[in-house]
Amino acid sequence: MFSGTSDHSIDSKGRIVLPSRFREQLGESFIIAKGFSKCVQVLSNDEFEALRKNIKALPAKAALALQYSIIATAVEVAPNSQGRIPIPQKLREIASLEKEAVVVGMDNRIEIWDKQKFEEMLSANEDVAAAALEMLSL
Repeated sequence: MFSGTSDHSIDSKGRIVLPSRFREQLGESFIIAKGFSKCVQVLSNDEFEALRKNIKALPAKAALALQYSIIATAVEVAPNSQGRIPIPQKLREIASLEKEAVVVGMDNRIEIWDKQKFEEMLSANEDVAAAALEMLSL
């Protein structure tokens, strides 16, 4: 399970350091792809395979849309000796990743966000989060 949030920078070669606790859970190589929001998602090979199967089980038109959106952007990566992973240019463009980024643990996946976009998303979703807490009776 991935949890926690940490700030990181993207270097001039488009690489980012993933926290060591995340790398340990992901294994030697893993998948990065377009996220469900304006971010990049990082999945273990097993999680990516489960996602791929779930997408394939959808009705044809929906499956095709998600295959183009997510599966077609997926790339297997492995961290270098400093723990950095490359984020392909196309994925950096999709997520507006340039310099400052936030790495977010999201249970079964990790998301990499542009820091400003992440803060904007959190602010825009405050009411939804408050309503969700009420549903949990907390």
